[in-house]
Amino acid sequence: MPLAKQFAERINALRYEDLTPVAREWVGTAFIDTIGVTFAGVVEEGPQILMRMPGMGAPGPCVVIGTDRRTGPLDATLINGTASHVLDYDDMVGSLGGHASAMLVPPLLALGEYLGSSGRDLAVAYVAGFEAACRIGRGVNHHHYDKGWHPTATLGIFGTVAASARLLNLTVDQTAVALGLAASLASGLKSNFGTMTKSLHVGHSTRSGLFAALMVKEGFTANPATFEHKQGFLDVFNGPGTYDTSRMLGDWYAPFECDGAADTGLKPYPCCGSTHSTIECVIDMAKQHDLKAEQVAALEVMPHRRRLPHTDNPDPQTSLGAKFSQQYCAARALVSRSAKLEHFEGNEPFDPVVRSLLQRTTARPHPEWADDAPLQWGVEVVVTMKDGRRLVSRVDDYKRFGPGSRTMPREAMWEKFEDCAKRSLPRTQIAPLFEKLERIDQVESLADVTRLMQAPAPTRAAAE
Repeated sequence: MPLAKQFAERINALRYEDLTPVAREWVGTAFIDTIGVTFAGVVEEGPQILMRMPGMGAPGPCVVIGTDRRTGPLDATLINGTASHVLDYDDMVGSLGGHASAMLVPPLLALGEYLGSSGRDLAVAYVAGFEAACRIGRGVNHHHYDKGWHPTATLGIFGTVAASARLLNLTVDQTAVALGLAASLASGLKSNFGTMTKSLHVGHSTRSGLFAALMVKEGFTANPATFEHKQGFLDVFNGPGTYDTSRMLGDWYAPFECDGAADTGLKPYPCCGSTHSTIECVIDMAKQHDLKAEQVAALEVMPHRRRLPHTDNPDPQTSLGAKFSQQYCAARALVSRSAKLEHFEGNEPFDPVVRSLLQRTTARPHPEWADDAPLQWGVEVVVTMKDGRRLVSRVDDYKRFGPGSRTMPREAMWEKFEDCAKRSLPRTQIAPLFEKLERIDQVESLADVTRLMQAPAPTRAAAE
C-alpha cells in the first residue's frame, strides 16, 4: 500500500471524541498564538507588498486577518499564512524542525469560513494536520533540516493537506492523491532565512496545500505513491538511506503529537527559535551580575552546531536579519535584558550601544556537544569582563511553553496576544476574540469568531 494511502487512513480515522483534554486545550492555545502574531505581522512590509500584487485579494468570504478586507480562501490563506510567520514569533515544533501552527491555522480559518465549519471540525482537522506533519518530520529529520530545506514549508504542507482534507471530507483515496499532489508543490530553502521570502514560504505552502486538496476534490489526479517512488519526495528531497518510514507510520495519536510528544513550544521572543536559549541565558547572566555593555570585553556564545548555520550572522543589516543573528540576540539581551518586538523593528538593530557590543560578540559551535546529542537547544555563554573576570553560564535546554503541564500561563498568553493584536485591531475587539479562541472547539459558527478578526474600514478622513 502506498505510503500516502497509509497516511491518509490515519488522517481520516481521527474523531473529535478521540481528542484528549490536553489536545483540545492546545488547539485553543495554537489558534490564540498564531492569530495573535498574524495581527502583528500583517502590517509588516512583506505582507503589505503581497497584498499590492495585481489581482491579489479579489472580493470573497474569507477574512484577511487584521484588515477590513475579505477575499477567497486561497488568497486569504496566502496572505494570512505569510503574515503569521513574518515576525518569526509563531510556535515551533522539534520533530517537524519548524513551525506547525502557521501551516494549519490560516488555511483552516479560510476554508472553515468558506465552508461554514464548526469549531469541532476545526479542532479535529488541526490535530490531524499537526500529527501528519510531525510524523513525516520524524522520518526525515535531521537530514532534511540539515540539507537546507525549510521544513515548516516542505513538510508542513502535508499537514495543511491533512487538515484541509478533513474539513473537505475527502475519502482516504482522495487524501492520498492530495498528498501526492502536494509533494510536487513543496518548496522552501533556508538560504532565504532573514528575508521576506522565509515567511512567503509559509504563505505559499499553505495555499499550495489547500489548493491540492481542493483540486483533488474536483477530480484532479496525482501519484499516491510519490513519497516512495525512485524519483519521488523521499529520495529527491532527502536521498536514499536518509529517512525511516517506520518512524512516520508508527504510533499515530499514541500519544498525540500535540500532547507534547513533538517537543512543541510557544515563542516568548520574536526571533528564530535557535537563538532562544542564548537570549534566556544572557538575560539571566545580565540580571545576576548586573552586567553593563561597556564593562564587557568579549561575549562568546556556543550553541549546538545545528543552531548555527542559519543564525551565525555577526553583522545583520536588516531587522529580519537580526532575528537570525546569535550575535545580535546575545548583545541585545545583555543590553536590554529582554528581546521584544520593538528590538527587531526600524533602526533598533543599529542601536549604537548594541552595535558596539556586537563587535565584541562571537558565536561558534559548542565543542563538547555531538551532532546526535539528545539535547540540541542548549548553549554555553562566556562573558569576559574588562576587569579580567570570566563569567560562564550553561543551559542544556531552554524552557518551552508547550501542551499540558508546560503550557504558557494564561496571563502571559494574554499579554503576548494583546501586544500583537493592538497593532492592527481596535482594543474593544481584542478581549472578546481572545475568549472565543480559547474555546474554539466549542464555537458553532466560525463567523462569530472571524468577524472579530476584521479591522473596521478606514474613515474617509483617515484614508485621505
